[in-house]
Amino acid sequence: MGRLVVVGVDGSAMSLTAVGAAAAAAARRGAELRVVHAEVPIKPRLAVPDPASRTLVHDAVAQARAVAPGLVVTGAVVTGDVVHVLELESRSAQLIVVASRGMGGIAGLMLGSTPVSLAARSHCPVMTVREAHPVSSGAGPVVLGIDGSADSDKAVDVAFAEAAQRRAPLVAVHAWQPDKAPVGAAPESAEQLLAQATAGRADTYPDVTVRRDLVDATAREALLEASKAAQLLVVGARGRSGLAGLLLGSVSQAVMTHAHCPVVTVRRTT
Repeated sequence: MGRLVVVGVDGSAMSLTAVGAAAAAAARRGAELRVVHAEVPIKPRLAVPDPASRTLVHDAVAQARAVAPGLVVTGAVVTGDVVHVLELESRSAQLIVVASRGMGGIAGLMLGSTPVSLAARSHCPVMTVREAHPVSSGAGPVVLGIDGSADSDKAVDVAFAEAAQRRAPLVAVHAWQPDKAPVGAAPESAEQLLAQATAGRADTYPDVTVRRDLVDATAREALLEASKAAQLLVVGARGRSGLAGLLLGSVSQAVMTHAHCPVVTVRRTT
């Protein structure tokens, strides 16, 4: 399977920001970029794309090529529910990129709930872009949220790969509050968890420098604060405290909505 990054667009200004982030991500990976707009037909059996949909995809493709000249970019208007369409796209993609919030109402399909639903179902990591950010400037580290969960473990590999592609340092953050820790728990155990989670990658990523931060705060507070100086934040889709029926963890949802940099959410799919 060839390398592919997919970006979902809805015509909003924020989705065009996502296009820029997706183009930069595809260029770093040496991948192709596919621009997709999901269109729900006005009538159930009417599957002819609206001319306006073709125009917005055409404009998004042009923007992607302007951000990354030489990048192979294709576009498509696909009939169907946006989450279902992008979930299918994720089966053949390395990364899906969407705006964290797009247009509202019937005409705008990239709603705020779309990234959350997609991140809970995607077969590849999902990058959400909340606002204009120097995603390709190389400023700031890649920040990785660590909590010891299976999804967090998967996120470690993604974060190291992103740091290597961006030639950026990696900051691994683990939130630990002494006054709320189990009886008998010591800071050393939290430090050990943080060290073990990031161990064993030096041979694969020899040029990535790693800093490990044990932060006295809630996970939400620690990651949002770290995102202020980051060029990217990587988290697992579900944390250790997630309920069995919860598709996406509350911390993941919070950073997708409020982080100051793009966020990559990683779900364990096997």
